Amino acid sequence: MPDQSHEPGSSASLAAALEKPPKEVDQGVLHRAIAASALGNMTEWFDYGVYAATLTYLTHTFFPGHLGSIGTYLGFAISFVLRPLGGMVWGPLGDRLGRKVVMATTILMMAGSTALIGVLPSHAQVGVLAPILLMLLRVIQGFSTGGEYGGAATFMAEYSPDRKRGRYGSFLEFGTMCGFALGSCVVLLMQALTTDEQMQSWGWRIPFFIALPLGAVGWYLRSHMDDTPVFEEMEATPEGDISAWGRFKKLLVEYWRPILTMFGMVIALNVVNYSLLTYMPTYLEKEINLSTGSTTALIVIGEVVMAAFIPLFGRLSDYTGRKPMWWGSLIGLLIFAWPLFILMAQGFVWAIIAFVILGLLYIPQLATISATFPAMFPTPVRYAGFAISYNVATAAFGGTAGLINDAVVDNTGWKLFPAWYMMAACVIGLLAMPFLKETKGCSIRGAEIPGPDTNATRLARIHEKASA
Repeated sequence: MPDQSHEPGSSASLAAALEKPPKEVDQGVLHRAIAASALGNMTEWFDYGVYAATLTYLTHTFFPGHLGSIGTYLGFAISFVLRPLGGMVWGPLGDRLGRKVVMATTILMMAGSTALIGVLPSHAQVGVLAPILLMLLRVIQGFSTGGEYGGAATFMAEYSPDRKRGRYGSFLEFGTMCGFALGSCVVLLMQALTTDEQMQSWGWRIPFFIALPLGAVGWYLRSHMDDTPVFEEMEATPEGDISAWGRFKKLLVEYWRPILTMFGMVIALNVVNYSLLTYMPTYLEKEINLSTGSTTALIVIGEVVMAAFIPLFGRLSDYTGRKPMWWGSLIGLLIFAWPLFILMAQGFVWAIIAFVILGLLYIPQLATISATFPAMFPTPVRYAGFAISYNVATAAFGGTAGLINDAVVDNTGWKLFPAWYMMAACVIGLLAMPFLKETKGCSIRGAEIPGPDTNATRLARIHEKASA
């Protein structure tokens, strides 16, 4: 079955549009597009960072009792259940209505649902209604996030120059890590400024409110941006008139191969990501007996180091290609996850060293998401292809990582299970890698799946030589 097919009129019109040089993007506009994308992602991951860092307080407030931590992890995981639905709704809409319209909507929903967690009543006040309300807000957060990440990555990729997509795209993931680190830092600051009793009572609520100003700034930037030149080019052709439902059907029928390839890669990416960044605080406290303060400090140190290396790896991928970065990361984690988890149990300093090394082995994947995944689909279905593929895999294997790790370790006493779970996920990622096209420097314009041999890339090379 072919990877793509097109209606004669629409494909001809889009092919004719490619004959023109790509629209020049002013550097100021490019930088605002990067900021608009990264701030939304930062807001999304600030939520997860705060939620992960306040797990013990959330458990005390909403899930008192023997199975409290399971309930709190369920609250984390349930936000992922709605992400595939969000991707199926927001993705085709983003391909039909435009990237920025959907992104401006999702960032407001994310920021609002996160901030409202800070005003929820406790289980002691309203009983079972308290965890129900928490779950409802996590559902809204997950539904909006289902359209946020794919849209932000697509927006950034389509604004970025072909030769620098890794460099500029990495700032989306820089926002990811900064959001996570900021969430942990705010919680750490609150722990330093309050007593344990104050933190349990009301201090944990304060960090959630910070999502509101983050979301407001991101919304302002997004709502005042033009849509991407790549989308506007496609929208001006008959291809742009296909309905959202038509795009959804077209995606599933014609682009199943990149969907499955991304699915395998995202399993590896997100099992590692959520094991390290959301499950690790609980693991360090329960299994290695670190204090809450030491655990938060360790996570913050690791996240800051990881964030510092994201732009470096993103830029490096513009020279080496995306596939070598992924091969190196997956093989490195497969080899070193087990011994590094053993090292982590040797004490606080060794735990910092092990966590940082694990993070740096993982970062080549994270840093190249925005350059790799949007380039796996053509313009008419790019937003939907990314959002649906990414979110289905994330819901199944990312959001459940903490829950699975916690349940297995608690019930079996197998403290090294998280390492082996990460290693198994890396094997799945390695199996998907041979099916990934290398798109370093390739054009992502047009209705073909991007690659070195497409008409869009060939014409881009001609335009480059003509303007040199």
